Amino acid sequence: MAEVSKTVPSSAAPNDFILSLSDEQIEHDQKIGIKAIRLFLQSKTSYDVLPVSYRLIVLDTSLLVKKSLNILLQNNIVSAPLWNNQNSRFAGLLTSSDFINVIQYYFQFPEKFEFVDQLTLDGLRDIEKAIGVQQIETVSIHPFKSLYEACVKMLESRARRIPLIDEDEKTHREIVVSVLTQYRILKFVALNCKETKMLLKPIRNIQGLGTIKDISTCTMNTPVIEVIHLLAHKSVSSVPIVDEQGKLINVYEAVDILALVKGGMYTDLDLSVGDALLRRAEDFEGVHTCTLNDRLSTIMDTIRKSRLHRLFVVDDEGKLVSVITLSDVLNYILFGED
Repeated sequence: MAEVSKTVPSSAAPNDFILSLSDEQIEHDQKIGIKAIRLFLQSKTSYDVLPVSYRLIVLDTSLLVKKSLNILLQNNIVSAPLWNNQNSRFAGLLTSSDFINVIQYYFQFPEKFEFVDQLTLDGLRDIEKAIGVQQIETVSIHPFKSLYEACVKMLESRARRIPLIDEDEKTHREIVVSVLTQYRILKFVALNCKETKMLLKPIRNIQGLGTIKDISTCTMNTPVIEVIHLLAHKSVSSVPIVDEQGKLINVYEAVDILALVKGGMYTDLDLSVGDALLRRAEDFEGVHTCTLNDRLSTIMDTIRKSRLHRLFVVDDEGKLVSVITLSDVLNYILFGED
């Protein structure tokens, strides 16, 4: 069973201080805080978020899919920009969703499995057309565009990350600078924007965050192929795992698929989620939760301290209620409280 981490109140905003505030004061401060964070995002460029030094792996589209997977796993990354060497241009972003598409393709067309070792990254587009799913993400942004604009582009395209693409002034060739994630942006905000401490409105009162969502779930006994279908058809990055009482006990993520594909398991996917989790990497970040009574200030403090991609909302008994994604948080910061 995975460790389920509960979001705890920040010492920067103790409960006795919050309780002393009126609802009107909390509402007023929330609006001021959101506007300040929005101005912060508009004043900073995507380049500002990048660390002083970092590693970037770019994959050529002629590379075999199985080799690209090994590169991702060996370097402990879950995505990589693609480069078309024939026209010297950025060709999209390889993510775990593309490997989910590969699994679905060979599950639907097992007679094609003999050609899996020859499949190249170029061939992923044909696979996506064959099973009728969204093609490789190609959205990108210039690194000197504002963070606000980068966030808008990600939300509009429903992408969780966006490549930063520059251009050589002399040759006009594209240059892949880095890949910016929603998590990196929100952590940048949490580290540098003190106004996050003003976001004291309970989540239950925030439209988009406190909204109860219809969530697809699975159990430890659910066949992996059913979860893969949920990930693809619902366009989600994870499926929560619950017990017989509906209590959250773990999560199966799209990135967990990578370990299965590495083992060559494109067609034999009747194994249970519980068995599949035994292949999960040891550095799994765990499952983060919150309640509807928690506040965005607390969530931002958790993002500052821990690497996370979503928070599952649970009740007092630990039963799953809803989920808050980083897209939800970004969407509220950009467009909420108007």
